[in-house]
Amino acid sequence: MSAIKSYFERAGSDTQSYTDKVWIGSLEAEEKDRERVEELSRENRDFGVEPIFIDADVYNDYYNGFSNSTLWPLFHYFPALVEYTTEYFTAYRTANELFAQKVIEVYQEGDVIWVHDYQLMLLPQMLRAALPTASIGFFLHIPFPSYELFRLLPTLWKRDLLRGMLGADLIGFHTHDYVQHFIHSAKMILQVEHSYQTIQFDNRLIKTDLFPIGIDYQKFHSAITDTDVVAVGSRLEERFANQKIIFSVDRLDYTKGLKYRLKAFEQFLETYPEWIEKIVFIFNIVPSRDLITTYAQRRREIEETVSAINGRHSTLNWQPLIYRYNHLEFEELCALYQIADVALITPLRDGMNLVAKEYIASCLDKGVLILSELTGAASELNEAVLVNPSDSTEVADAIEFALRMPLVEQRSRLSHMQRRLAAYDVVRWINDFLDVLQATKAEQQKQQSNLLSAGNIASLHEIYKKASRRCILLDYDGTLASYHKVPGHALPTASLLKLLAVLCADKANEVVIISGRDAETLEGWMGHLPISLVAEHGACIKYRDGEWVTQVSVSPEWKEQIRPLLELFSTRCAGSFVEEKKNTLVWHYRNTPADLGFTRSRELHNTLLQLSINTPLQVMDGNKVLEIRLVGIDKGAAAQKITDRYSPDFCLCIGDDTTDEDMFKVLRERAYTIKVGRGNTAAQYTILSQPEVEPLLQTLVEH
Repeated sequence: MSAIKSYFERAGSDTQSYTDKVWIGSLEAEEKDRERVEELSRENRDFGVEPIFIDADVYNDYYNGFSNSTLWPLFHYFPALVEYTTEYFTAYRTANELFAQKVIEVYQEGDVIWVHDYQLMLLPQMLRAALPTASIGFFLHIPFPSYELFRLLPTLWKRDLLRGMLGADLIGFHTHDYVQHFIHSAKMILQVEHSYQTIQFDNRLIKTDLFPIGIDYQKFHSAITDTDVVAVGSRLEERFANQKIIFSVDRLDYTKGLKYRLKAFEQFLETYPEWIEKIVFIFNIVPSRDLITTYAQRRREIEETVSAINGRHSTLNWQPLIYRYNHLEFEELCALYQIADVALITPLRDGMNLVAKEYIASCLDKGVLILSELTGAASELNEAVLVNPSDSTEVADAIEFALRMPLVEQRSRLSHMQRRLAAYDVVRWINDFLDVLQATKAEQQKQQSNLLSAGNIASLHEIYKKASRRCILLDYDGTLASYHKVPGHALPTASLLKLLAVLCADKANEVVIISGRDAETLEGWMGHLPISLVAEHGACIKYRDGEWVTQVSVSPEWKEQIRPLLELFSTRCAGSFVEEKKNTLVWHYRNTPADLGFTRSRELHNTLLQLSINTPLQVMDGNKVLEIRLVGIDKGAAAQKITDRYSPDFCLCIGDDTTDEDMFKVLRERAYTIKVGRGNTAAQYTILSQPEVEPLLQTLVEH
């Protein structure tokens, strides 16, 4: 909320203009107080505020239960603390439905809906069902865990959570790792199609991307000269004269690694006793979730640890730790940022960590940030002293290193980080997200407009008729023929062979079948036609009335290394099998149980990628197949070679698979490119299904 508020407070040339801003949030309030809350909400001048009142028991199970006792620990890599309670998930769904009802109630055509964080992961899909054309963004402010952790959730829950997020047009995360974890989970659990960071789901294009949240940099940097801040800072400096100051501030949460931090500080005192009476650690904890029993227990444990450290290491004139358990006013916080020689920010896991950024923004000409490498901020603040927060020896050594860092080095590190934070502040963060959301909606509309229309077909016919040299490149499986459980059963039909013969009979036409099939199969099926054939995605080419020519010069000995692995996976996955061609190896899993085949394919894919590093091999992820072949052998290179040979003034290219995308990219500016089936594609047009291909080609013959 503070980030959004800062953005609109700075409304101007660098912010997007919106006539109205409405904040929708949940609230616990007694029945008798709700009317007054609504009155106060209407008085808010910065935002329209729409409160949602949730029954106390439902709210407790929704917020303290599923949100913070299930999702929070799992997403922060504490699986042992996760509570799998059905009532919690039911309440979570109910709360998300209440949000959906309120959003739908206030929504107006053209509004942008931005859903925030893990408490509302089901909401985007609920809104999509009711508002199919709405612009919906979702941002997750905490880590998205690896698939190995996310899969621990019950099947219904994890599927619903992923579907919920995929109701958005744009899904934002803080880091590249979180983006990849989400895509991997969506692919494994929902079997979505994706290309880089674009996902195809429910016939919609969905973008995922990283947007590391910024701070109001100017607000914190300007506080350096704020008179109230300077006054607080001066009093603190006077109190701690001749002592170095270490400072940390965190919410009370097990993810923050507070006990590890205290242990590391005590180890520092024991390892470097020369700092006794020359240093003080101001250790501030902000109250959080006091109603949850485990949090209250954790507070007691921390306070006992603080007392123990002070008891062991204090002298008559000095104590090493100053502990506070309360909220800090802005002026106090900024003053502590400014006078601290070292900020010790070492959570065990954190989505971003804005305290680290605020500290850097508040520093004038000195200060060292010690930062956990497990925070999202670590990927941006490279000049900080990065540490493993659970390694007390490393953290203790880092404290000593930071305290002795020369002032010139401190200033150099700070200036690099400050420039970066100033350039990507909260305004830039929000503008970037909204710009990409707008671009995603435009891309979705373009994708819908890519469906081959009657007008497109008429234009194609007109150009086809006028052309004197034509090249027609056609994939086979999934394009000219439907997929079969047994690849050898996908024989060309009599009507298809007749159609190809008629197309070939036109002397202006060069017809090319460009397939992943082996040369022997293509020759047996269509070798009698005056047609060009491309086998194994370009490894072998036979031009019309010519002979087969191999395009590969590398020995096939590599297959001896890969084949045993494919055969091993075939034994582990019933229904899968290995197909060996002259220059490629293929693992088919079309006939396997869907979940098992897909899971095994991901395992094999990852293994093959590791094996093929620094080799001339590439792994292609096709339609229910994994194919291993040599780098540089693909349909794009083959299509380029063929079109260069024939120099057509009309070119038509049709395909359905991932392997056909290489053709579409190469020929995009010089051909009509058509993808069969939905999905993200480089082709200019799409048709919905394989049975539409032959009638489309038939219209060319008729014209």
